[in-house]
Amino acid sequence: MDVFSLAFDALVDRKVRTALTILMVVLGSSLVVVLNGLSAGQSAFLEKQFNVLAANVIFVSSGQHSYRSESSSASLIINSVIVNRIRQLPFVEDTSPSYSGSIQISSQGNVQHVGVHGMDPTKIPEILPNVEYVDGSTIRPSDNAAMIVGDTVANPPGATTSFVSVGQTVQATFTYADPAGKQEQATKSFVVTAVMKPSGNNYLDNSVIISLNAADQLLRKSEKYDSVTVLAQGPEYVDAVQKELTAQFGQTLGVVTPKAIMAVREQTASGNAMFVLMIGIIALVVGAVGIVTTLYNSVTERIREIGTLKAIGAQNTDVLSLFIVEAVLIGIIGATLGIITGVGGGYLMSLFTSVQTAGPGPETHIAPIYVMSDLAKVWLLSVTLSILAGVFPAWKASKLSPLVALRRD
Repeated sequence: MDVFSLAFDALVDRKVRTALTILMVVLGSSLVVVLNGLSAGQSAFLEKQFNVLAANVIFVSSGQHSYRSESSSASLIINSVIVNRIRQLPFVEDTSPSYSGSIQISSQGNVQHVGVHGMDPTKIPEILPNVEYVDGSTIRPSDNAAMIVGDTVANPPGATTSFVSVGQTVQATFTYADPAGKQEQATKSFVVTAVMKPSGNNYLDNSVIISLNAADQLLRKSEKYDSVTVLAQGPEYVDAVQKELTAQFGQTLGVVTPKAIMAVREQTASGNAMFVLMIGIIALVVGAVGIVTTLYNSVTERIREIGTLKAIGAQNTDVLSLFIVEAVLIGIIGATLGIITGVGGGYLMSLFTSVQTAGPGPETHIAPIYVMSDLAKVWLLSVTLSILAGVFPAWKASKLSPLVALRRD
C-alpha cells in the first residue's frame, strides 16, 4: 500500500479543511520567526548604538540609598575636593564634573522645557566620540554665555521649522524654591554657539549644554556637582577604577559602567526573547489543536474507507501510518511556508520601525536577523507538534473494527 500517495490524495480531497489547517501551522511558525528575527535585530541595533559611548567611561553620581536602616549609608556630596580625589586614583586619565537640571528656554516667542547640563564642552568627545556639529558651530569652553543645543531641542520632532539655530539668542529660566519655600525664578540669556547633529544619545540630544560656571549660577548649585564622568586610561582599566572607587567611597557614590549598562540591556533582551518564545509556542499549540480537530473529523468521515482498507488486508499499523503521514505532510508544508512567510514578514515589518541612528544621518530601519539554526529549530518544532497532534486521531482510526466500520451508513 502506497501510504504517502493515499495520505496526499486524502488531503487533496479535503482541500478547504486541509488549507485551513496548514494555515494555522503557517501562522504559528511564521509568528515565531518574525518575532525572533525582529528581537535579534533590535538587540544588535541597541548594541551598536550603545557602542558609540567611549568604552573607558564610568559614570559617578551622588550616592546610593538603602531602605534598610541597618545598612543605609549617607550620600556623598560631590565637590571639587571629591573630584580631585577621584582624578588621583590609579588608572584614571581624566574627570569631568557636571551639573544637571531642568530649565525653560524661549526663542522668538517659542518655549521648550529641556534638560540642561553644565560641563566643560571640550569633554563631550571623550564621552561621545562620534559627536558632530552643524556648520558654523564653535565651542567656547570659557564663555559663560555660550550654549550648545542638542539636535532634538533645535529640531523638535514634528516641527516644520527649527526652534533655534547657531547665532540665535535664547533666554533660560530656572524655577526654584528659596529657603523660606517661596518659588523664585532665575533667568539668563545665552547665545547658541553650536548645534549638535543627531548622536543617538538621548542624554545629549534632548538637552542643552552650558559651562560649569554658568550652570552653577543659574541652577543655584553652590559648587555641588550632580555627577562626574570618569575616564579610565583604557577599557581594560574600567573594572580596576570601579574597584578603586568602591574601596575609597563605598556606597556613598553611585558607580555605573558601560559593562553594567550592557548587562541590564542583555537581561532585558533575554526576558523579551523568552516572552516572544512563549507567544510563538502558544500559536503553534493552537495550530496543533487544529490538526487534531481536522484529523479526528477525518477519521469520523472516513470510517467506511478505513473498514474497506482493513477488509482487503490493511493492518492496524498501515492505518496508523496513513494518518500519521497526513499529519507529517501538513506539518512539513505548513512549517516550510511558515518559515518563508516569517522571513518575508520580518523584513516587511522592519519598514515600519524607523529609528534615528547614533550619529549624523537619516533615520534607518531595524533589520531582522535570522540564524539558520534557529530557523531549523522552528521548522522541526512545527513538524514535531504536527506529528504529535496526529497521533491520537491515527490511533483512533487504527483501532476501528472492519466489521463495525463497513456497517456504518
